[in-house]
Amino acid sequence: MQTSLVAKVASKMFIFAHRRARTMLDGEYGAVFRGRSLDFDDLRAYTPGDEVRDIDWKASARLGSPLVRRYAAVRKQTVILVADTGRGMAAVSRSGDRKREIMLMALGVMGFLAHRHGDQLALVAGDSAATAAHPPRTGQGHLEQILRRLESSAGASAGRSDLTAQLAHVARTIRRRGLLVIVADEAALDDEDEALLARLAVQHEILWLTVLDAELAGAAAPRRSFDVDGGAPLLGRLAAEEEVVREYGRLMAERTERRERILNRLGIVEGRLGSVDEVLPGIFRLLERHRRAR
Repeated sequence: MQTSLVAKVASKMFIFAHRRARTMLDGEYGAVFRGRSLDFDDLRAYTPGDEVRDIDWKASARLGSPLVRRYAAVRKQTVILVADTGRGMAAVSRSGDRKREIMLMALGVMGFLAHRHGDQLALVAGDSAATAAHPPRTGQGHLEQILRRLESSAGASAGRSDLTAQLAHVARTIRRRGLLVIVADEAALDDEDEALLARLAVQHEILWLTVLDAELAGAAAPRRSFDVDGGAPLLGRLAAEEEVVREYGRLMAERTERRERILNRLGIVEGRLGSVDEVLPGIFRLLERHRRAR
């Protein structure tokens, strides 16, 4: 009999946090949506005392008199998990844990928080070959299906990573405002990614979790390592080649700095995870920073 992935996540959360800490984690999650629990309903004529910010200027111009937007309360929020399940996730992370395991735990924790709050949960995940989407639903069974799909998709037999394709799918298909939880490794972001994220940030709250790559240079590097994309041997320990180590470090720093610039410019808070054990404290810090940034 298969062990429930949801039960595995819940057990990890229980071990990590005593009751007060779990309550605080729930509170930080709930704060993401605070003040944003309204959806557009319809338009009505402006009356004195209405908020100027609620005036729909385009509709008012068409009619020739001021109209204000009315909003209806949203009973359930929507959390969209966005994951790169390309074969890069089959590699090891900085700690030696598989990136896939870190991704599963991170999305499992966020999914479990959404489930506990009665929120709807959706998934967009894939690689360069295909994108899979699970429509928003509630329930522990739905979360289990999502985690099973992620577990079976992210492996050495998957296609190459293509986060851009997953972001584009979200931009094309998801219209209702929600919380995007994006998990990716340290792949470089380019201009197309920035344009997609800028579009998505207008509509959604976005949380970004980066799964850290293994160290491939210096004393911490493994003696033998292989590229999961092509199977070619990597450089291994480069401690003796100071010039190569410096150049490798420079390129990795540039990649990180570019990602940080893009996310900071768009007001997207990033968390970094190097191991499974870092997931829960990392998510707590991420939610806390997101609340403070708002």
